[in-house]
Amino acid sequence: MKSDIAFVISVLTGFFAIMNPIANTPIFIGLTENLDQVSKKRVALKSTVIAFIIVTSFILAGHLIFKLFGISIPAFKITGGILIFSVGFRLLRSKKARVNNALLEDEVSSVAVSPLGIPILAGPGTLVTGINFASNSDWIHILVVIGGFGVMCYLTYICFVGANKLIGYLGANLISVVSKIMGLILCVMGTDMVISGIKLAFFNNL
Repeated sequence: MKSDIAFVISVLTGFFAIMNPIANTPIFIGLTENLDQVSKKRVALKSTVIAFIIVTSFILAGHLIFKLFGISIPAFKITGGILIFSVGFRLLRSKKARVNNALLEDEVSSVAVSPLGIPILAGPGTLVTGINFASNSDWIHILVVIGGFGVMCYLTYICFVGANKLIGYLGANLISVVSKIMGLILCVMGTDMVISGIKLAFFNNL
């Protein structure tokens, strides 16, 4: 019984540390500053659902997926890092733009899928964490891992939806500054992920 409770706590803390809903909220604000409140909620819901589906798929069949497509963990981390860096770079260079209704739906889908759904929420670290927790486990523990990640997705959704109030308090100008800062942070995160992937590939080849 104690070991089961310890496993649940380990899963929750592990996913929280790697996913960190609180830290991702300013990134959500920066990426959705031009969308209305309804669209922001849709982005929050769609990104967390996408992340849940992707991570659950890897928890259930991660090793088979990597083997089937010949994907290595280092290559996945490097690719994810490059994608995150490119998004951060766009945030650093972007100016506040007008968004018309014709483009709104595309922007909602685009932001929700990438970079929020993947690789920010369902990034290499999250996928590897889920696979590691589920490896050599029975179905009960695998369901605990999936449930634990589901809890993190729900907490992330709550944080993202609550970001709307934060925007009202801070104002557009400060949000623009936050967007630039988050762009810089994403660039650093992407660079660090690439370096981590290169190191992992190097040590694996020794």
